[in-house]
Amino acid sequence: MGEPLAGTVGHLAAMPAAAASNGRAAGAVRRAAAQPNGAGHWRKMGAGRGTGGASGSGGTKGAGATARPAGAYPDGSGNPQGWRDRLAGAGELILRELAGATAADSFGFDPEFNTRVLIPLGRALYHHWFCVRMQGLEHVPGEGPALVVANHSGTVPLDAIMLQTGLHDEHPDHRNVRLLGADLVYRFPLLATIARKGGHTPASPANADALLGAGELVGVFPEGFKGVGKRFTERYHLQRFGRGGFAATAIRARVPIIPCAIVGAEETYPMIGDIKPLARLFGLPYFPVTPLFPWLGPLGAVPLPSRWIIEFCPPVTTTGYSPGDEDDPAAVADLSGRIRGTVQRKLDDLLPERGPAFGPPQLP
Repeated sequence: MGEPLAGTVGHLAAMPAAAASNGRAAGAVRRAAAQPNGAGHWRKMGAGRGTGGASGSGGTKGAGATARPAGAYPDGSGNPQGWRDRLAGAGELILRELAGATAADSFGFDPEFNTRVLIPLGRALYHHWFCVRMQGLEHVPGEGPALVVANHSGTVPLDAIMLQTGLHDEHPDHRNVRLLGADLVYRFPLLATIARKGGHTPASPANADALLGAGELVGVFPEGFKGVGKRFTERYHLQRFGRGGFAATAIRARVPIIPCAIVGAEETYPMIGDIKPLARLFGLPYFPVTPLFPWLGPLGAVPLPSRWIIEFCPPVTTTGYSPGDEDDPAAVADLSGRIRGTVQRKLDDLLPERGPAFGPPQLP
């Protein structure tokens, strides 16, 4: 399960001055291994690990490098240059947002704002800070409803942002995953507005049913705050998957469940303590203490540049269930337990595949 906690904390405590340079080094290694080819696409280090789709671009481990689809960047070219033009376009879009001149669906999701403003912010972390490797994309359908069920960790839910960014950029059909989130985010007006515009929606059976009924790709984190707020000593040990609400939703909607394992988020903010009086004061589920926060102030809030792998497992169908099985506690518990077991086994496999939590990207 990685190095012992004492050694890890000692290593992390020495990282504040080196964190920025480490991130730049990781970005440099990735850029050196990801040069544009003649078609205007990008080739990503280690991308041969299941990043194909229905279009036949691979989809099996060891199939070789996978070209990033054209149009993955806001300018539609696949070329990461031209930041000045993209920033100007984003500024214009924000002004249109303030004037109420952009289109959003009934949940507040604004695809243009998400693609041109929010995804580029996540992309900076995804490609240059964490250097995420996404695998198993052939298991995510190019269209139609499905339910992605992932583990949740990291003190701050950066795993949700990386999952959303990766599916938008890496999937052949650039799918927008509609994430169901906790009510806490929606208590703060600004955060609630940004979350809704980015496709996030308060978690409820009614909202899940509506999104799946509209053919959306929906994402859930059944561990909730127990997962994202667990201690570093419990890293990569899944917490309880709630009461299986996601399983009941999938059975009711007759949609496939896609188990997803995320490795890397646990090390971004290693939580070694919880100041409960401050958590109660601010109305938070926990107030984290990490090796760097709150001791280093704002610098301690910078996520550590861990190495990530996100992998999608083969979908689990729900078409074999009978009407009313969504109300059968035994059927729901069985399906929920099988999904949880799949995610845990995949986490156990990915940890040795990733290797050390910190350092430049490595070839798979």
